[in-house]
Amino acid sequence: MTTVAGGLYQERCIEPYWDDVYGSGGRAAAALSAAVPDIQLKTYRARPLLDGVENLEAVYGIAVSGPETTRAISFDYFHSLAVPRIEPRPDAIAIEAPFDVTDDVVLRFGMLEGSARVTADRAVYDPQSAFDPRPFAENGSSARELALILNRLEASRLTAETEGAAIIRDLLASQGASIVVLKMGGHGALVGCKEGTRLVPAYRSTTVWKIGSGDVYSAAFTQYWAIENRPPFEAADLASRAVSAYCATRTLPIAPAKELAARAMEPVTPGRGRIYIAAPFFNTGERWVVEEVRALLNQMGVDVFSPLHDVGPGPGEIVAPLDLAGIDTCAAMLAILNGSDPGTVFEVGYARARGMPVIALAQNMRAEDLKMVAGSGCHIVEDFVSAIYKSVWALP
Repeated sequence: MTTVAGGLYQERCIEPYWDDVYGSGGRAAAALSAAVPDIQLKTYRARPLLDGVENLEAVYGIAVSGPETTRAISFDYFHSLAVPRIEPRPDAIAIEAPFDVTDDVVLRFGMLEGSARVTADRAVYDPQSAFDPRPFAENGSSARELALILNRLEASRLTAETEGAAIIRDLLASQGASIVVLKMGGHGALVGCKEGTRLVPAYRSTTVWKIGSGDVYSAAFTQYWAIENRPPFEAADLASRAVSAYCATRTLPIAPAKELAARAMEPVTPGRGRIYIAAPFFNTGERWVVEEVRALLNQMGVDVFSPLHDVGPGPGEIVAPLDLAGIDTCAAMLAILNGSDPGTVFEVGYARARGMPVIALAQNMRAEDLKMVAGSGCHIVEDFVSAIYKSVWALP
């Protein structure tokens, strides 16, 4: 049998709207529910979220058990790529006693309010902590075969290495793991095991919903490797495909391997070059958008030209030539068209005249106002996070 051990939390997002009870444990169990009809979820069951627990059980056929607690934990996002506000604050969350999980296959996540002590034939462990990831065996957990799934920041906390292959060698040697999956965002995942090390790509999606994408990846890898016994590299590739489908639709459970493998999916090929942010910045809301876009692109390792930051305000005869010169140094443009600012529209036209790809974020705008933008070959997007990803994917 198969058990997921992970958190069950309230999740809310403003843009796009989302309000539901999932958390890493709930989402992973839902993701596995089609392949594992008797899927078990063991978690800390907060009394205020018991209605959400019942909903998960009814919709996905999940059997939920575990200690009952008094206070719910919630994650609030402005958008799906934002750093969430966690209530209560992580340092104010009461730490519960660990609970035990024994099964043939266990997917264990790190949790805010405690931990699961695992005994399994095959275990997949996702520490889910940017600040303090704990080793799998630290709390007495054990498995005949262990796969670690973690990102670069988590890996840097567990090793002294910075280069991908060195990180994997360290983790294989020090953590008792037989497989390590090092997630590297748009650069895919580096998978290491006794057969060697291989880079598995990420795949593009029509839209990008990021909340829970890591949970789905870990669940999918568990299904394809630990349950279906597929080779690690194949399981990781199928997990990347499952995440692409989830990011585009938000739907669970994940699809069978045969269906995912048959879908035409385009791998993400990291490009190079600078992205120009074309946007108004004449009030607090507009400036917030520019600051957020710039910060998110920088976090993704992308070089950015922002007129607000790199030129600043001033008279047209000074600002316009500098802004246009900035466009000349860029390989793609992300344009915030909300409000149809004339300066932004002019920048879009200049970029298209140069043959530059333009991703245009346009929310609640009339088709008539977008006629020239659409007709000149701009890619129009209505979702903030999708616009950011598509602008990165537009780099040559």
